[in-house]
Amino acid sequence: MIILCADDYALTEGVSRAVGELAAARRISATSAMVTTPHWPAMAPRLVVHRGRIALGLHLNLTLGSPLRAMPKLAPRGTFPRRNELFARALLRLGAAEIEAEIGRQLDAFEQRVGFPPDHIDGHEHIHVLPSIRRPLLEVVARRYPGPKPLIRDPSDRWNAIAARGIARTKATIVATLALGFGAAAQRHGLPTNQGFSGFSNFDVKEPYAVELEKAFLEPGPRHVVMCHPGHPDSELAAVDPVVERRRMEYETLMRDASLPDRIWRPQRALDGPPVDWSLTGAQA
Repeated sequence: MIILCADDYALTEGVSRAVGELAAARRISATSAMVTTPHWPAMAPRLVVHRGRIALGLHLNLTLGSPLRAMPKLAPRGTFPRRNELFARALLRLGAAEIEAEIGRQLDAFEQRVGFPPDHIDGHEHIHVLPSIRRPLLEVVARRYPGPKPLIRDPSDRWNAIAARGIARTKATIVATLALGFGAAAQRHGLPTNQGFSGFSNFDVKEPYAVELEKAFLEPGPRHVVMCHPGHPDSELAAVDPVVERRRMEYETLMRDASLPDRIWRPQRALDGPPVDWSLTGAQA
């Protein structure tokens, strides 16, 4: 089971448009939305029309832009810390109550616009696995969803699988190390996770994305997530994210690959159908 997930929906209009086009073409399994950006209210209705053919999830954000409400400890100047600062602080201690409240607000913002709970939850720049963030996240999600629960992305994988793919191994290894114990903690909270993860990239425009995509499909786990970052670049994207032209390369490769609809999992439900029940889909977490 391969779940091909396009991250960063609502980051910009161009990224959102590219994800919608790939969903319509059956080239992706899922997307994860950033509900803290100014684009989310307008982009959400455009996403909901694809709900019958892809899974829709929350891309928890604590490193880009501003929180949905004041966070005096994490964002005293009204903007989130950048990734490296957050990583350093989260390895020590963050205000759990403040983090928990923002997680709840982002889930609220997702559900208010989509009309349903998220099918899955992950984190922008994988921040959700950090020690000071994982505990409030898992507690909020387990408490909030007493029925079928969203899948929680575990961005780690087996060391031999990371080595076999040979793509961005240092990055994949660092994230896997940060995520040690994350899958087990999710299971203790009764939350499903993926089993297998790939899609790490150095975002080198000199490297063909088609080659990276094929390597990301190597050594899959029984419920394997492959992340990708397609988009239509523009000046807005260049102002907020270092990955710009590479997003166009990913979009064009995914759109050209006519084999993808037969190689990836996609939900089969009505537009207003229930969230994905992961206990009936793929491997048990």
